[in-house]
Amino acid sequence: MRSLFYVLSALAVMGLAFWAYRENYETQQAMKETDALQRDIARMRASLAMLRAEWAYLNRPDRLRELADLNFERLGLLPLMPEQFGLIDQVAYPSTELPPIVDPIDVIGLREDYP
Repeated sequence: MRSLFYVLSALAVMGLAFWAYRENYETQQAMKETDALQRDIARMRASLAMLRAEWAYLNRPDRLRELADLNFERLGLLPLMPEQFGLIDQVAYPSTELPPIVDPIDVIGLREDYP
């Protein structure tokens, strides 16, 4: 009986050792993937910062004004003037009342005893 217990204990220890071995390598693989993802995120953030800087450089008001002047014949762009804006009371808001339902439709799947 004692030898059976020793054999089962040894098998349990070997099984747990195998499980720990596999978990160790899976954890290392997950850590490598995490490091790779962190590097990708850092690289993409740097790229995004560069793109934002380029966008800010290309959208400078003096540059855009110069481009509008150079391409006036083709685009016809004019600077905005305060007279082009309207007042808030000139805005047409939609009416708040709903139109009446004139053509109801049947809904499939409702119970017959539902009022």
